[in-house]
Amino acid sequence: MNKTEKIKYIIETLELLFPEVPIPLDHKDPYTLLIAVLLSAQSTDVGVNKITPILFKKADNPYDMVKLTVDEIRNIIRPVGLSPMKSKGIHGLSKILISKHNGKVPQNFTDLEALPAVGHKTASVVMAQAFNIPTFPVDTHIHRLMYRWGMSNGKNVKTTEKDAKRLFPENLWNKLHLQIIWYGRQYSPARGWNINNDPITKKIGRKSIVNKLI
Repeated sequence: MNKTEKIKYIIETLELLFPEVPIPLDHKDPYTLLIAVLLSAQSTDVGVNKITPILFKKADNPYDMVKLTVDEIRNIIRPVGLSPMKSKGIHGLSKILISKHNGKVPQNFTDLEALPAVGHKTASVVMAQAFNIPTFPVDTHIHRLMYRWGMSNGKNVKTTEKDAKRLFPENLWNKLHLQIIWYGRQYSPARGWNINNDPITKKIGRKSIVNKLI
């Protein structure tokens, strides 16, 4: 099976398993998505979805968020971890959205990545899921699977993103990255991985990994 055939197999299998893919983080608009994605850093989507209803009940827009103190935000989001950095980021970016963007989340990487605590992955998720602009956000699941499938060298997420964009059709990026995340969680986890329960990796994965685990 050559690389073109492998890509076709990945796309077809993911579409068969996950024809509909929900966005893992609960939100109602670009702002609440931005905050939820920021909170998800080194945390779980389940954990974030437990915290955001509490936070958004108090402030679900930048104008209300800046009325809270950094300490008040930190006390609410503490369970998701990294709360000192995240609370400062949430408060700071809310102020910038008001002062520079009329309270709206910008729809470009330059302005998004200029916001406090917003990196490239967070900006990519917002661009894809809030504004339907083709991006390929790479999280730990995608980084792991692109390596297992022999589609990237696993050195860093920047390289993985570049490889994913090069290999997969642009019109599929926004859905495909979600499909890979759900696939990784259900079939190819980092821990407790059984290759016999991982149909894509078993079929096309790196020979060194497949031979070691079969």
